[in-house]
Amino acid sequence: MRRTARQTPPALANGALRVVPLGGLGEIGRNMTVFEYGGKLLIVDCGVLFPEENHPGVDVILPDFSYLKDRWQDVVGLVLTHGHEDHIGGVPYLLKQRGDIPVISAKLTLAFLKTKLDEHRIKGKMVQVKEGDRRKFGPFDVEFLAVNHSIPDGLAVAIRTPAGLVLETGDFKMDQFPLDKRITDLAGFARLGEEGVDLFMPDSTNAEVPGFLAAEADLIPAIDNVMRTAPRRVVVSSFASHVHRIQQIIDSAHKYNRKIAFVGRSMVRNMTTARELGYLKIPRGMLVEAKELEKMPPTKAVLICTGSQGEPMAALARMASGDHQINLTEGDTVLLASSLVPGNESSIYRLINDLTKQGANVVHKGNAKVHVSGHASAGELVYCYNLVRPRNVMPVHGEYRHLKANAELAVRTGVDPKNALIVEDGTVIDLKDGVARVMGSVPAAYVYVENMVAGAATEESLQDRLRLAEDGAVTVLLIVNPDTGKIEEDPEYFAVGFNLTEKDLEKATGIVEKTIAGLRGEKTGPGAEKAIGEALLRWSDRALRRKPVYTIIIVEA
Repeated sequence: MRRTARQTPPALANGALRVVPLGGLGEIGRNMTVFEYGGKLLIVDCGVLFPEENHPGVDVILPDFSYLKDRWQDVVGLVLTHGHEDHIGGVPYLLKQRGDIPVISAKLTLAFLKTKLDEHRIKGKMVQVKEGDRRKFGPFDVEFLAVNHSIPDGLAVAIRTPAGLVLETGDFKMDQFPLDKRITDLAGFARLGEEGVDLFMPDSTNAEVPGFLAAEADLIPAIDNVMRTAPRRVVVSSFASHVHRIQQIIDSAHKYNRKIAFVGRSMVRNMTTARELGYLKIPRGMLVEAKELEKMPPTKAVLICTGSQGEPMAALARMASGDHQINLTEGDTVLLASSLVPGNESSIYRLINDLTKQGANVVHKGNAKVHVSGHASAGELVYCYNLVRPRNVMPVHGEYRHLKANAELAVRTGVDPKNALIVEDGTVIDLKDGVARVMGSVPAAYVYVENMVAGAATEESLQDRLRLAEDGAVTVLLIVNPDTGKIEEDPEYFAVGFNLTEKDLEKATGIVEKTIAGLRGEKTGPGAEKAIGEALLRWSDRALRRKPVYTIIIVEA
């Protein structure tokens, strides 16, 4: 097992397949992998990563497309394994680079994507496929296999080239009693294993979880218990694309004579799409508008909304803070019907506390069986390894510990340790003659999106925002004689976020004077402002133990 070699990769050898993951390795999100053969490129997935507390102001985080610069015309297709945001959320930004790239996926995934593209005013070139299909895109012979996940229409992707056969599972699990009766195509996995899988790329998210997962159907008793015993309204929060879970909520609500309303733009949009396509079944007369539901007896009401991860602008968080048209009251029940995504723990626990303060009874994974993961656990992964018997393995979709655990499972089933690759975003892997080798790496930085603009924030600007939040800011106004460098009037200091004492101001003024005196060139202008700001920052870091953001304004006398 080995990690990334830090070097520029050589040119791709004749007859070799190059595999470049640009996201999804070392993180939960922004999944994207580029395959290259014969001068042509095939992309699998293009998702987003959701920001954490150290990304203030950021909406989502994209993969780094710089590897594809000057190569967009070589892309023969973009395959999407399923419709979750961490696999399709970045597609609008990718299509802004070249709008006619064929986007290839199943019906529901393309329908979810179309609503996103409409927001960006992008038409897109859609190619609908289904499990069992086998299509050619340039030199890539692509076969699609059904996989079970927490959203309908999940696909695994088998990619054949003269260099070998690659099988990427996408996100999957092995629920034997799925709500839509669509099981993971283990027979297809076994058939590919007989053909000879040269590189297996399995989902790693639950590789540390032993055994086999419970079935989605096993959640029904706990959900029924909430619907039956809740003394007032039930507010259910889930991912806006979790069609299976929302179907369970609807079925249970109907059983206990409750009506439902969807709350939140993404929830309304996705569930409308799923219902129109027949993936979501709602009994006639059961779905009403949220305003109408408010007028009904509280024992008859179920609100289904977004915000299960504590997102500050989502409907549930706004209800918890009292900043929503729907007001929670004593006796309401809130059901968090989704997983706890790594990195979101603090936000979710804060949300639970805020909901409890509002008087709500909060039911969640920690106190009731109301969620089962959509990702294969260790027992299921081992089962797949024994079916597929791959020559090489590159675990995908997970943090480093998940990738490592997955690789260790592969080795235990007989994969040669040197052929189990634990790599990170940007790693370049070449497959030739049945051997996968790490050849180097390419840029795979975070690309931050704000207000639908990619690159609107940078690492430097985020650091400034964090400094503003933690250490405040100081604006210094100076009136300086440009000829002599003398400060004509006492400097003015405007501090935000903390106070400067008279002693601090005297010391700061001394540093300003000393810095201006030491300048060899102009005593005013951007160069002088930068030098003064840097000198004050060094002083405050040393003397005040804080690093505020300094803005220096020099006015010529």
